[in-house]
Amino acid sequence: MSRPPKMPIVVIACRVFQDLLERAFPEGAVKQFIFLEYGLHSVPHNLFQAVQETIDALPEPSLVVLGYGLCGNGLNGIRAGKHTLLISRTDDCIAILLGSYKKYQQEFKAAPGTYYLTKGWLVSGSNPLSEYLEYKEKYGEKKAEWLIDSLYHNYKRIAFVAHSQADLEKYRPQAQEVARFCERWGMRYEEIKGSEAYLTRLVEVAMAPDRIDENFVLVPPGGELQQKQFLRFLA
Repeated sequence: MSRPPKMPIVVIACRVFQDLLERAFPEGAVKQFIFLEYGLHSVPHNLFQAVQETIDALPEPSLVVLGYGLCGNGLNGIRAGKHTLLISRTDDCIAILLGSYKKYQQEFKAAPGTYYLTKGWLVSGSNPLSEYLEYKEKYGEKKAEWLIDSLYHNYKRIAFVAHSQADLEKYRPQAQEVARFCERWGMRYEEIKGSEAYLTRLVEVAMAPDRIDENFVLVPPGGELQQKQFLRFLA
């Protein structure tokens, strides 16, 4: 399926991808970047509503590149309307940040109970430590302890994914501060070199949709994203 000539590209993405996506696309290739807050993930219905409303508000038929995975089924049922939708075929954004679904599977098999940190999540304040401090201010220490324990007690590893040595060095102190907080659950701290390979391919497919492969989902006008499109059967 090819994108009609002059059809504008609009990117609607989680804010954790802002820096990566703005650098990945050629200058002038994208008519509009729209970055939504990471906190929407905590309630899948809110994420669905925000993404759908943003798509519906676009005035002209566009190729809408969604900087998300299925995200806890939050994007299940998203309607294309008059647009064409392009999205990475992943359960969440971790595979995108690691560079491939294969790399994500390798990490999952090696350490299934992993909580991932990135520059985007540290900047946006979306991590166990910041959430605990927010709960503490709202509900008091005792309830905050209970809430944070219920969310994170099953994790065994906290992994900081950095896409450059500069980011690793700049954000390592924040990542390690979060990791020290997570020691209460016995989490060990590790660092992983991220890859922009998945995002690079996403950009290539956005520029030439006929180059799509099994790592992406393309939804034509009038269609909708469905969970079954993301299922993979691994050997």
